[in-house]
Amino acid sequence: MFSLLQYSIKMGRPQDPHHPRSFFPFGNPFRVIAPKGSHMSPQLRALLQAFEARLTDRLSKLMLKSKEETLSLSWMTKAMESLLDSYNDIRTLISDLELPVSDWDDKWIEVYLDISRKVLDICNAFSSEFSRLNTCNLSLKYALHNLDGTSSKLFVRACSSLDDWKQHIHSMNPRIEKCSTILDNLMRSLDLPKVKNSAKGKILMQAMYGVKVQTAFVCSVFTAAFSGSPKKLIDLDVADMYSWAPAFSRLQSLINDEIRTNFSNGKFSVLIELEVVDAIVKELNPSIQGGADATVQTESLLKTVEELGKAEEKLSKGLDLLAKGVDQFFKVVLTSRSDLLSAPSSAKAVKNCGFGGNANLKVVS
Repeated sequence: MFSLLQYSIKMGRPQDPHHPRSFFPFGNPFRVIAPKGSHMSPQLRALLQAFEARLTDRLSKLMLKSKEETLSLSWMTKAMESLLDSYNDIRTLISDLELPVSDWDDKWIEVYLDISRKVLDICNAFSSEFSRLNTCNLSLKYALHNLDGTSSKLFVRACSSLDDWKQHIHSMNPRIEKCSTILDNLMRSLDLPKVKNSAKGKILMQAMYGVKVQTAFVCSVFTAAFSGSPKKLIDLDVADMYSWAPAFSRLQSLINDEIRTNFSNGKFSVLIELEVVDAIVKELNPSIQGGADATVQTESLLKTVEELGKAEEKLSKGLDLLAKGVDQFFKVVLTSRSDLLSAPSSAKAVKNCGFGGNANLKVVS
């Protein structure tokens, strides 16, 4: 995984946690950005409709084909790829609208800088979790290496390695715990600014709203999965006036309900790959406790060891693909943010919203 930018910016005060979290109990504040009453040409309306149709299609493709797919690393990778496509689509929309940053209102710039800052924070937290899980997997690899031997001492070492894995895999990552606060701040910033006398601006803000909703949903699912807590999930109420709203509501309901059901059934993780490894380790441990006679490896034991090896390999590959997906997403968000910050017209907005000298950016390995 390539280096990520880590930085510190003063965050807003977190709200008290509540479950489930519904952010719009008093109605939808986003009606102010609807194109109703504005003079939008057929060409501009077609651009918005095409963007929202693509967003609808991306959300629909994330619908689960089977319950066994929740919540797999492969589904999470698809979700991250979908989010990446949406951010790239925003950049394409800006180009198609012929709406350069020099024509942007300060408020629009603030919106994009604000969401990108929070998204980069979350990506860095996810990156730290991948590192933690990969470190845990080293214990599995070492256990499998020792289980290939014929000495009882190797079995003792394998048992110790499996115990280390169980201890560390159930530990909490403080950076993931902080993601809920970041998500709360992101949710509070979903209300987009009013746009006056600019049909293009209204299209841009409406498109950004769709992507922000998708971002909040995907990040909350990831946070719940990595933290092992359904309380990290959020429930967004999207107005029906958005053509992609039905697809989003179906997806959110299906995924959130499935995750909550899995946790209520006593699973320590909703990640299928992790649950599989955990189950095999529990089955294997009694057979090798106390350095059992490794010279008599039963067919059942050999089969269990083989299953653990396959499960560990699948887990490692899945984590690697997901980590790469998050890295690619991070790069796109970072590039977009850099492009915006480099635009002369953004200087005033950057100063106003505190994204200039208050940000401490540095590259770390």
